[in-house]
Amino acid sequence: MTQNLLLAIVLAPLLGAIIAGLFGRQVGRIGAHSATIAGVGISCALSIYVLYLLVWGGASAYNENVYTWFQVGDYSAHVGFMVDRLTAMMMVVVTFVALLVHVYTIGYMAEDPGYQRFFAYISLFTFAMLMLVMSNNFLQLFFGWEAVGLVSYLLIGFWYKKPSAIFANLKAFVVNRVGDFGFLLGIACVMFYFGTLDYAEVFASLHLVEGRTMALFGGDREFLVVSVICLLLFVGAMGKSAQVPLHVWLPDSMEGPTPISALIHAATMVTAGIYMVARMSPLFEMSEFALSFILLIGATTALFTGLIGMVQNDIKRVIAYSTLSQLGYMTVALGASAYSAAVFHLMTHAFFKALLFLGAGSVIIAMHHEQDMRRMGGLRKLMPITWITMVIGTLALVGTPFFSGFYSKDAIIEAVKYADRPFATYAYWCVLLGAFVTAFYSFRLLYLTFHGQARYRIDDSHGHGDGHAHPPGVLAHKPHESPWVVTLPLVLLAIPSVIIGYVTVGPMLFGDWFGDAIHVAAANDTLARVGEHFQGAAAFALHGFVTPVFWLVVAGFALATLMYLYRPHLAASARRIFAPVVTLLENKYYIDDLYQAVFMRGSVLLGRGLWRGIDDALIDNGLVNGSARLIGRISGRVRRIQTGYLYHYAFAMIVGLIVLLAIVLRAAG
Repeated sequence: MTQNLLLAIVLAPLLGAIIAGLFGRQVGRIGAHSATIAGVGISCALSIYVLYLLVWGGASAYNENVYTWFQVGDYSAHVGFMVDRLTAMMMVVVTFVALLVHVYTIGYMAEDPGYQRFFAYISLFTFAMLMLVMSNNFLQLFFGWEAVGLVSYLLIGFWYKKPSAIFANLKAFVVNRVGDFGFLLGIACVMFYFGTLDYAEVFASLHLVEGRTMALFGGDREFLVVSVICLLLFVGAMGKSAQVPLHVWLPDSMEGPTPISALIHAATMVTAGIYMVARMSPLFEMSEFALSFILLIGATTALFTGLIGMVQNDIKRVIAYSTLSQLGYMTVALGASAYSAAVFHLMTHAFFKALLFLGAGSVIIAMHHEQDMRRMGGLRKLMPITWITMVIGTLALVGTPFFSGFYSKDAIIEAVKYADRPFATYAYWCVLLGAFVTAFYSFRLLYLTFHGQARYRIDDSHGHGDGHAHPPGVLAHKPHESPWVVTLPLVLLAIPSVIIGYVTVGPMLFGDWFGDAIHVAAANDTLARVGEHFQGAAAFALHGFVTPVFWLVVAGFALATLMYLYRPHLAASARRIFAPVVTLLENKYYIDDLYQAVFMRGSVLLGRGLWRGIDDALIDNGLVNGSARLIGRISGRVRRIQTGYLYHYAFAMIVGLIVLLAIVLRAAG
């Protein structure tokens, strides 16, 4: 493994982004997508090669600096790479999903005037995520962290003439600034107490903060330094990985084009927080308090955001709330010290969640950009490839035995059951009930979209055949299967959604696959306790048929089947019976309204008060205009002295001379 190899992996997508972004008009549409796909394809192939070298080729982990950014005193900031098996796995996931999203985009964005710009953005997004996961120091990590935030802002608001998209990208940007402020403070604490931002040096110097305390806000109470650092770093993860209460930006990010929804939610931005905590496992293992807090936040996110998905009607928003819930599962695993299970679920989830998002995009294309599932139905025979791949993605998501999602999701639930720390029992029940919730909203999506009677009508007497000029629920022509550039990525994502868990569960969860990349204290090793009962992937899956999780999944499947396939009137009856709960869920627990009332309107009122009190009254009317008025009044008085008469001036000169002589005589005497 050489430095040039790693540089090629990082810089190939950046080069493609530059070609598509700066020379888009010159190279045209074909040139833009060819350059970016080639760049990400090279990066993906080389990432797979790096993973091969580390796992089967006998190569050791790479940790070297490439060049120095700057040096201030004894501190020097570097660009460098730390590539071990954890990094290599992330590199493969990021580049593979990004590559398929690039191919898919050719079909999805075919009629969009911003075609070249979109390809430049998603390629730049891939570069930023690679810089994040491959970094060997906190400063470069922060660069990648902010870069993915910036590009996500550009992509969510890609349709900048759409007011809801502009609101969504501003919301994502502002909420992430809250998390990133905590993250930056955590990095500052690392620098202050360790004197370095290099991962390896920090991990080698953990004894410097062991038992050390600090006072906060001038109070007398002391807090463990390591707990403060971990909590501040995790605040950053709460923003990027959309954990309660900083989760509100993620559902609104659906305003961006579907390909970027898949890329953000599956393999890039939202996984950054999970990866960061796993990478910092030696640090987090020193703070029981921080891990307990992570467990609480993850469990709350896993269950309560999933409940919102049960009442959503927008096909993309259902999958978005599913992402929130699954990120909660990963966070729960982190809080239970099952870091391997968290990144394992990150990997499996990347494949089947990208599959579900791209499948939803295929449906949206066929429905002429209609996203309301209440205006779909009956698409199974019209879109067989999309349907079967969506079924596969759904089975993986709900945790059906032998599918990839089963191995990672059940491992998390079992690990939490063995966790011995505050909130572990609460977390266990949340992830357990979350299995029922996930099955219900997942099969509800399938039935409303692909099964039952068609709830749209065909009327080619209106519009121009593009679907946009027709009323809701009225299409210009009959839906049909998407072109191969859309369906091929679906098929390629469906394959790992089925088999990747079966193949990798043994070494990744119960072997020493990650090596020194992940550190777990012996007393906290919940996966080791789960591993005592592991007898192979097949036995694990067979045992899954008799666990409470499986029967909760079956219950969710059965209820969704009854309400949305065989007895549709029951859904309306349930809405009437549980109207207060449904209203609460439809309004997302009123958290968005609270933020609007307190923070947004409060900020507006504060800004207006500062403007009127300081800007307008003190600065404009007081200092600026007030000074002008004062000078005007003084000059008005002085102007009366200038009469133009010679004797007035002579008199003034005589008086001045007398005063001057008096001063001189007084000084001399």
